[in-house]
Amino acid sequence: MTGEEDLRVAYGLRAAEYSSLLGTVTQMDTRDRERITAWAGELPTGPVLDAGCGPGHWTAHLHSLGADISGLDLVPEFIGHARARFPGVPFRVGSMTALEVPDGSLAGILAWYSLIHTPLPVLPLILQELHRALRPGGRLLIGFFGGPDAAVFAHEVSAAHSWSTAAMRQRLEGVGFTVLDAEDREDPGRRAHVSIIAQRGP
Repeated sequence: MTGEEDLRVAYGLRAAEYSSLLGTVTQMDTRDRERITAWAGELPTGPVLDAGCGPGHWTAHLHSLGADISGLDLVPEFIGHARARFPGVPFRVGSMTALEVPDGSLAGILAWYSLIHTPLPVLPLILQELHRALRPGGRLLIGFFGGPDAAVFAHEVSAAHSWSTAAMRQRLEGVGFTVLDAEDREDPGRRAHVSIIAQRGP
């Protein structure tokens, strides 16, 4: 199986558990909710994609705030849970390597912890795809585990990676993004957290 197929199966087996434990915005860190909400409020008018939406809670949250948003995830079981829980929000199965949207069609893309299982050779390809899909002035918000760049660590579902803020900034700039800001956060007993907002230029 390819890496994506392995990941699809691994998360599919635990989708119900994951959706129960981590499938609502109220279960998320308040700072994350504030960060994502503020980002969405600054987007240009137009469609938004939650890429790697999991059980769909962030998609539904931003939809409730008026965003023209849809969710995409590799795992059919996640999409099934999301559609059942949030019937007014569009969701579809798909890969971040091929978003299947026209060039320059999106005002925003949220990729919140959806790059943590991406192998290093594939990461630039996904970042290029995100850049392709955004319109000029469109904004990307990514969240990920901070730490030594491309370091692999055990994750309860599948092996995951940490990324360094500086290296991720360079990768984003390398495919044509302008990095607007980066947030680094460390909490006792938890892995470091990083989020970066980047914009596609004109």
